[in-house]
Amino acid sequence: MEPKKRQGFFSVFFRRDNIFPMIAGVSAGLYPLLFYYTNNYKMINSWGHLGYFVSIFILTPIVLFFIVNKVSKINFFKKLQPIALPFLNFFFFFSYLNVALYAGFSWIRTLIIFGVAVLLALLLRKFFIKIIGFQLILAVIGVFTLTPVVIKQLNYSKEWMTQPDNIEAAVFKKKPNIYYIQPDGYANFSELKKGHYNIDNADFETYLKESNFKSYPNFRSNYAATLPTNSAVFMMKHHYYNNGSDFTETIDARNVIVSDNSVLRILKNNGYRTFFLTEQPYFLTNKPKLGYDFCNFSTKEISFVTTGLGDPRDVIEPFKNYMETYSEGPNFFFVEIFNPGHITNTIDDSKGVEGERKHYIESLQESNKKLRLLTKNILENDPEALIIIMADHGGFVGMTNTSETYTKNTDPDFVNSIFSTILAIHWPNGEVPEFDNKLKTSVNLFRILTAYLSDKPSYIDNLQPDESYIIINFGVPQGIYKYLDNEGKVVFIKK
Repeated sequence: MEPKKRQGFFSVFFRRDNIFPMIAGVSAGLYPLLFYYTNNYKMINSWGHLGYFVSIFILTPIVLFFIVNKVSKINFFKKLQPIALPFLNFFFFFSYLNVALYAGFSWIRTLIIFGVAVLLALLLRKFFIKIIGFQLILAVIGVFTLTPVVIKQLNYSKEWMTQPDNIEAAVFKKKPNIYYIQPDGYANFSELKKGHYNIDNADFETYLKESNFKSYPNFRSNYAATLPTNSAVFMMKHHYYNNGSDFTETIDARNVIVSDNSVLRILKNNGYRTFFLTEQPYFLTNKPKLGYDFCNFSTKEISFVTTGLGDPRDVIEPFKNYMETYSEGPNFFFVEIFNPGHITNTIDDSKGVEGERKHYIESLQESNKKLRLLTKNILENDPEALIIIMADHGGFVGMTNTSETYTKNTDPDFVNSIFSTILAIHWPNGEVPEFDNKLKTSVNLFRILTAYLSDKPSYIDNLQPDESYIIINFGVPQGIYKYLDNEGKVVFIKK
C-alpha cells in the first residue's frame, strides 16, 4: 500500500471549500481599497503605500476569513457558522469604507459599524452570495474609476519644470542665511484693511516695519491652494494645474516641493545647508524622499493612513536648536506654519461668513505671535539675514466655506480674498535690489532672489506671467480659468 502523499500548505489553502471564504474576504476589501486610492492617490502614490494597503485591505481579510471559516466548523461554534462570514464581510467592508472616507480610526464609528454588521448578518445572510456579487461589481466600477487617475500619473509630463535659461547654474556673489517663512492663508496687509477682511493688523505691520522689513502691497499667489502654489514657487514656473489634466490638485506636487526642485538645486550648488520645518506633515503624506538635509519630521513616523493634518507640532524650539547647532552658514530654512490658515472647507462645518471671519482673526493673532518669535530670534542671532515672509494663498474670508471658489464669481473682493498673500522681506543690510518692483506674485519670488544673490539681473528676463489661476467646476464648463491678469485685474479666461 502506497503511503498517503502529504499535502502542501497552498494545496490545502486553495481547496474548493476554502475558495468561497477567501472570495468573501477579497470582496470586503477590494472596493474600499480602490475607492481610497481613487480619492487619495496623490497622498499615497508610493510602493510602500501599495504594499501596506494590499496587506491590510486584501491579504488580512483573506487569512482571517479562512481561519474563521475553519473555526466555525468546530461543534462548539457551529451555531454561529451561518452568520460568521456575513458578519465579517459587512464589518470589514464598512470599516474599510470608514477608513477611506475619514482617513483615520474612530472607536465610536467602529462600534456603530460592529452593531450594523451584526444586524445585517442576521437579516441578510440568505442573500450573502448576491451581496458578495454586488461588492465585486462595485470593485469593477472602482477599477474603471481609478484607471484614469493612474493613467494621468503615468502620463505626467515634467516638461513644465524645464527652465528657459541656465538659472539652476547660478553662482551667488553673496550668501546670507535665507529664511523662508510661510504662514498659511495670510492675506496681504493691503487686503486685510478692506474688502471682506476689514481687519486691524496695524500692530504687526508696524513691528515688521520697525524690524526693517519691506512689505509689498497687493502681492498675490498664482494658485488657490497650498500644493499648487508651492510646486510653482519652488520650480519658479507655472504648471497651470498640469495644463488642466487634473481638477483636484497638482500631480506629484509633494515630490516637487520636498524632494527635488530648481530652488533646492540652486541652493545646494551654492553650498547651502537646507532645513524644512513644518507644523504638519502635509507635504510628507506620500513619504517622499527628502531633498532637504534636515526636517523635523521623519517619513517613518508618518502613518500610511493620514491627511497630514492634525495637532500642530512646535517649530519654534527645533528652529532655535538648528540655528544654534548650525550657526555657520550658509543655511536655508523653509518654515511652514498653519496659521492663520483659511476658512473651513465644507458648508457642514461652517460658522457662517461672519463666524469664519472671527475665527480667521483669532488665528491671525496666533500667526503674528509665531512670526514675532521666529523673526526676533533670527534678527538677534543673524541680523544680516535674508528673511522672507510669504503666504501660499489668501484666507477666503467673505465665504461660508472654500468650496465656493469652484463656482464662477468675478467680484474683486471675492477673488482677492483667495489670492491676496503677505510678502514682507528683510533685505541684508537694508540693501533692496532695484528690481524688487518685479515682486508681484509668488511664482517669481525665487527667480528674483536668485538674480539678487548672483548679481545677475538678466535672470529677470525670464519671469513668469504674474497671472492667477483657479479651478472652476460649476456655473461654466469645467476647467482652469485665469482669474487675475498680469496687472492684478480680475478677468475670467479659460486656459
